[in-house]
Amino acid sequence: MKNLVGACMFGQSGGPTSVINSSAAGVFTEALKQGNITAVYGAEHGIVGILNEKFFDMSKEDPKEIELLKYTPSSALGSARYKLKDADVDDTDYRRILEVFKKYNIRYFFYNGGNDSMDTCNKVSKYLQSVGYECNVIGVPKTIDNDLYGTDHCPGYASAAKYIANTIMECNLDAKVYNFGQVCILEIMGRNAGWLTAAAALAGYKGLGADLIYLPEVPFDVDKFVESVKGVCEKNDNKCIVAVSEGLKNAEGKYVAECTVSQNDTFGHAQLGGLAQTLASIVKERLGVKVRPIELSLMQRCGAHLASKTDVEEAFNAGAFAVRSAVEGETDKMVIFKREYDEKGNYVCKNVLMPLELAANTEKKVPLEWITNDGSYVGDEFIEYALPLIQGDAKAPLEDGLPRFAKLKKIYAAL
Repeated sequence: MKNLVGACMFGQSGGPTSVINSSAAGVFTEALKQGNITAVYGAEHGIVGILNEKFFDMSKEDPKEIELLKYTPSSALGSARYKLKDADVDDTDYRRILEVFKKYNIRYFFYNGGNDSMDTCNKVSKYLQSVGYECNVIGVPKTIDNDLYGTDHCPGYASAAKYIANTIMECNLDAKVYNFGQVCILEIMGRNAGWLTAAAALAGYKGLGADLIYLPEVPFDVDKFVESVKGVCEKNDNKCIVAVSEGLKNAEGKYVAECTVSQNDTFGHAQLGGLAQTLASIVKERLGVKVRPIELSLMQRCGAHLASKTDVEEAFNAGAFAVRSAVEGETDKMVIFKREYDEKGNYVCKNVLMPLELAANTEKKVPLEWITNDGSYVGDEFIEYALPLIQGDAKAPLEDGLPRFAKLKKIYAAL
């Protein structure tokens, strides 16, 4: 819908990343420049903030602090894991959203997140269309899992991959200093897609990687795993580095880590974790070697000190592109990244749009042909894919030797 005049609302949802705030900076910076946008709001805790009518007036923020968002990890506005029911089942939340949008004349809505967040964005967009309320809705992608359909890669993935590769290189050097053997098992995030765990191969590209890499795309066999670890140990003085995805499943489709799961999250997903410890116990019992389980956990998604400059800039550009597209009349779309190469063969990222409904609740997995060694490693295709994404450094300025992250005033909006 072209020539809409009104306020814009931006929200963040799902798991944070080291660059999700860079997308926020892109949205806020661009929106504050647009003549058709009369006010710029940031929802507190995503869709929950809209339902509770709690959002911040971003025009009250110091532009320097908005700039610092580019280098600040986590979700500056607060995130949410709130699943909207289908409107034809229960439209209570939708009617509330419409009420708030009308009250504040929200004509532009941007939602920043992964699969479930794009589902929320899609549902809101479709409902507003169904009741005839004019509002341009654009999804801004993010997820370290890199599993959003339709986009070459996702903001946040490259920085997490860079963190993982660096950490494995360092662990590799540390774990092999002694004159006795040690098996290190590193557990990496990734429920159904192994993009993050595959990043261990980037460390291998530099000669300091994992000996074995296991992705959830291939069924995991514990007995074969133990035999593979044993084979590596026999060749390497009982030293072995293993990278495993937290979402490994057996041939029956059951998560190997499910024995440690105590509950599900609000989207109904099993809360995974503890796989490295489980596998370490098995290896120690069967092979009698020293084993060290390492769960990277939150560090891989909040490690802004190792952020990729390419990732930071692409995340910022995605937010700005979303605003320009909406002002030009686009709606019901998600920003995606298209990989191109210039005349010199250098990687270039181009922003384009894709229908929101294609991204909602759809997962993109690592191609099976990229997985090698009977499921225990990844091929050069992945290196070629990931290497351009992790280039450059983009760090927060330092104060007293520590990073100076953004400090928002977070002044609530009022009519």
